Amino acid sequence: MTRLLWWQRSLVGTALAALAFLYLPIGVLILFSFNASKVTTFPLAGFTTDWYARVFANTEMLHALANSLSVAVSATVLAVLLGVPAALALDRHHFPGKHLFQTTLLLPLSLPGIVTGIAMLNFYKQIGLPLSLATVVIGHATALIGVVVSQVMARLAKVNRRLEEASADLGATPFETFRRVTLPSIRSAVIGSALLTFTLSFDEIPVTYFLTGREITLPIYIYSTLRRGITPEINAIGTLIVAASILLILVSVVMIRDRR
Repeated sequence: MTRLLWWQRSLVGTALAALAFLYLPIGVLILFSFNASKVTTFPLAGFTTDWYARVFANTEMLHALANSLSVAVSATVLAVLLGVPAALALDRHHFPGKHLFQTTLLLPLSLPGIVTGIAMLNFYKQIGLPLSLATVVIGHATALIGVVVSQVMARLAKVNRRLEEASADLGATPFETFRRVTLPSIRSAVIGSALLTFTLSFDEIPVTYFLTGREITLPIYIYSTLRRGITPEINAIGTLIVAASILLILVSVVMIRDRR
């Protein structure tokens, strides 16, 4: 076994330190979600699961969670339905204004969320569209469609075009070629971009803050609650979100592996 050089060991140590810096706060959050005391300081007062029971008894928090899930799912579906055809058009066809169209789709990724939120708020006021969860869905899909386009385009660049040509030569229609050849080739990119879009939409605050009406999402609820300090209920709902995220990632990996 080859021993690492000193600079290689330094890089490994730096990487481990960076990972610890990123994930240690999550571990602390999970730990305090089981703390028997309301005070989030060491030493722990004991072990309890009462805070999780309070989360499921908090109707306002559960309503905000349902809103977040509804918005994230709707925005993801909308972004995928619009982003995949857009990526196919950009990758396979040449048309006037192609570069402008691509830049427009990817521009929201480089803009701060507060800029996107204010711009869309002004636009909604101009056309007289009242603020609601529907406007939040449109805002999230608009801001995140670039994620789907960039991921799918990167995968399309690696797809063997001869397979599609062979499918057409065998008499398949363009839709059949897409369903049987193209879609299986880009499925992993579609699933990955959908998961990323869902995650980004679920915890989006700036765009949601400007576009939501009376209904609030979970990040907005947590943000308003943190003004009074961190509570164990916030740690508990954060732990549940972390667990759900890990489960979602594992399911997606299994789906992609089995289909391959």
